[in-house]
Amino acid sequence: MKMFDGPLTVAIAGASGDLARRKIVPAFFSLFCQGFLPDKFNLIGFARTELDDDSFRNMLRENLACRYSPPASCHELMDGFLSRCFYVQGLYDSRASFLDMYSRLREIEGGADCCRLFYLAVPPSVFAGLSDALAGSGLVACGREYPWTRVVIEKPFGEDRNSSDRLAAMLARVFTEDQLYRIDHYLGKELVQNLLVLRFANVTFEPVWNRHFIRAVHIDWREAQKVGARGRYFDSYGIIRDVVQNHLLQILALTVMDEPNRMDAAGIREAKTRALKAIEPADIHDAVLGQYGGYRLEPGVDAQSQTATFAGVGLKMTCERWRGVPILVTAGKAMDRSLTEVRILFRPAAGGKFCGRSGCPPANRMVIRVQPAEAIWLDVIMKRPGLDVALESRPLDLQYSEAFARTIPDAYERLLLDVLNGDKSLFISLDELSAAWDVFTPLLHEIDRSKAAPETYAIGSSGPASMKGLADRYGIPWPAV
Repeated sequence: MKMFDGPLTVAIAGASGDLARRKIVPAFFSLFCQGFLPDKFNLIGFARTELDDDSFRNMLRENLACRYSPPASCHELMDGFLSRCFYVQGLYDSRASFLDMYSRLREIEGGADCCRLFYLAVPPSVFAGLSDALAGSGLVACGREYPWTRVVIEKPFGEDRNSSDRLAAMLARVFTEDQLYRIDHYLGKELVQNLLVLRFANVTFEPVWNRHFIRAVHIDWREAQKVGARGRYFDSYGIIRDVVQNHLLQILALTVMDEPNRMDAAGIREAKTRALKAIEPADIHDAVLGQYGGYRLEPGVDAQSQTATFAGVGLKMTCERWRGVPILVTAGKAMDRSLTEVRILFRPAAGGKFCGRSGCPPANRMVIRVQPAEAIWLDVIMKRPGLDVALESRPLDLQYSEAFARTIPDAYERLLLDVLNGDKSLFISLDELSAAWDVFTPLLHEIDRSKAAPETYAIGSSGPASMKGLADRYGIPWPAV
């Protein structure tokens, strides 16, 4: 991976928030420890919280860990990184506050021409005021290849297609599309990145990666944790907007897309967009909604909330490759365990040559475990040792922790380094975003219109009982094992 070597200033709006403290700043620290950041690197935090440089540094230190460096040098590395971190307190919609940050930034940069990365780790409700104030302060320089200004924004990118379009138009008034990096951290996860390599660098899989050999696809996301401190935010969005429309649809696009014409950012994003456009809009008759017991008692949650904390949605595609193949996406909180998996269910071997009195052997299955304990395994049919011909399914198993000695990078490390190097391969284009919303906007509007009541399920269970009926219709095992 290429090291970025130009003078660099990173400014994080929302720097006192949970995302910045737990994910963004630790990712920059990991890049710093590995030598991927330049000597002339500075980080400025900006938020409404009253902090000075020292209290900001102390707050950041609590979440830093030397994952790649010997313990003996950890303290020195932390001190070196934190000495480059500064803080400016202000309001997100105040031009004067951003002028204060601009003055501090120029002072820290010492008048040098630095590349600037602005990370907007703030809720969408403040995007409009923040963007206008940022532009009015002169901090955002457009149309320059170097030194560049780039802007990272986090989901949610709207609540439906219309609100997404309005957000895009608002951002376009201030930033060029080349400057914008729409981040979905799931695209930075090692096994999600490996979907491209697995499919297109191995001649084994692509010839059978179609409706003639695959009978169903299941993308499964589960989290054992409840909504916790995110209750107010989650209750406004629900599981489909929070997880399914973005994380899971991006994983699905990488799973079903055709091979890109070229393996660069433009080629990969075009292939994903074509795949997303081939997915029919989700239908409420192919959906199961659930809410875990006690959800309405969570802090920040409406006592009469109808928000779904679980969703199972069946999808269909119109393209020749996948026509007639059922696709199921499932996501839920307060579930029996935490995992994210892609399951490819193959058709049985033709001809029934190995069927006997005990029936036919099971079909092949491939599982790509994104998290935790990253792994890929393929269930294959083998003859059991013995004098008779008895068949059983056994996994060919690749456990990442056993196969690779290297520490697996955090998703944010990979994505932030890509921003510095100007690589948009793992970032969401505007066309992708629009196509993804087109899949789920009709379903979301129907849920809101009909006030569809989610089915209650027990905390620590596999979700609503009616989910099995939907899975059976699609020929997909549930609860999944």
